[in-house]
Amino acid sequence: MTSKLLIYSYSACSTCKKAINWLNQYQLDFDVIDIVNEPPSKEILKKALNQVDARKDLFNTRGVSYRSMGSEVVRNMTNEEAIEALASDGKLIKRPFLVTASGLILLGFKSEVWEISLLK
Repeated sequence: MTSKLLIYSYSACSTCKKAINWLNQYQLDFDVIDIVNEPPSKEILKKALNQVDARKDLFNTRGVSYRSMGSEVVRNMTNEEAIEALASDGKLIKRPFLVTASGLILLGFKSEVWEISLLK
């Protein structure tokens, strides 16, 4: 793969560290972006929303930001409100959040999914 990947990551996230190690293992070209300081744009988040089975899949449901907001609030949001919330608080976003040059977005890290999606 010659196109650079973007991985939105949080430095204290062990799953993000595993994902970065996996990318290095396969010698893939990528840039790491701090998801807290520079969350994905609304445009990227909208693309992600179109690729997931459920809007909830975009949210880091184990995180403090999500728990303080509450699942009921998230459930009652419109898509636009959800995108706004995610764009304004990177800790709400499921991570790692990987974006390929073709626009494919992978949420979380599952090596078997990444292998199928990135090493074909």
